[in-house]
Amino acid sequence: MAEPSSERPAKPLALALTLGEPAGIGPDITIAAWLKRRELNLPAFYLLGDEDLIARRAKVLGANIRIAGVSPSDAASAFTDALPVVATGERASAEPGKPDTSSAPAALASIRQAVTDVRAGRAGAIVTNPIAKSVLYRAGFRHPGHTEFLAELAAENGRVPQPVMMLWSPQLAVVPVTIHVSIRDALGELTSELIVSTVRIVATALKARFGIAKPRIAVSGLNPHAGEDGSLGHEEQTVIAPALKVLRNDGIEVRGPLPADTMFHAAARQTYDCAVCMYHDQALIPVKTVAFDDAVNVTLGLPFVRTSPDHGTAFDIAGTAKANPASLIAALKLASRMAASQG
Repeated sequence: MAEPSSERPAKPLALALTLGEPAGIGPDITIAAWLKRRELNLPAFYLLGDEDLIARRAKVLGANIRIAGVSPSDAASAFTDALPVVATGERASAEPGKPDTSSAPAALASIRQAVTDVRAGRAGAIVTNPIAKSVLYRAGFRHPGHTEFLAELAAENGRVPQPVMMLWSPQLAVVPVTIHVSIRDALGELTSELIVSTVRIVATALKARFGIAKPRIAVSGLNPHAGEDGSLGHEEQTVIAPALKVLRNDGIEVRGPLPADTMFHAAARQTYDCAVCMYHDQALIPVKTVAFDDAVNVTLGLPFVRTSPDHGTAFDIAGTAKANPASLIAALKLASRMAASQG
């Protein structure tokens, strides 16, 4: 999998980092990442959230940090000496590992403000800390997840863009065509049109954001052994193959439908730049197997760059200093490189 260009503009904008679920490990890994800023030459970022929450969490973690309440324009200059925090106006009361629905407004305000900042040119890209959808649902949140919420916030003239979820790592990049739905519902959602629109977005992003002039995209089948010529299912013949014909007519290099069980070994991974799969686990199991700590969630199809750590809120280790910031660090670095590719 080719990496995005590492070139950056002379003075890149700071990245907007969302708070995530206040009771989860988002604050922990944010603090841990900032403490490694010099060692790892991290791009400047600011946290959209609550200074008091971060100060409390730093105390629990025994982390010696300075916190600076700033505006987005001042974040890059403050980043060297202090963790920049931009207030959203919402306080977060939740304690580590104890999710509190009263903190849901803080998590949502952070996401909304991040989108506002990046679209106004105050931030270079968005990096999102993990949210707890169950907590947000109890507070009235109605979206399947981060990806769909960001797409609605990115709407222009009433048109909501199609968000495409990519899990990227140096070893493997994958995209599921259907995302946060049950297997039963995924079968109902899977259409030739959805496959075509998804792969078109992937191909465009691989060119524009990852610097791959001629992307090679491998497309999985749906059924075992890609349907075994119709004996194990007909979706490969009636849904996937027609989509691939359209894509080839577009000039996109696609292979498939391929048996999913032979797509992800080391030699196979060298033959494509991204694997497009039919449903969530078909794509995410392999990437989390080969790149559990450094995979990054990337949302394609939006008018801005958005990345996220590829893990959840980990309530059981919040506030214990056991959370690994590797995926957040990878998300910050990737967001910075992708933002630098914006023309």
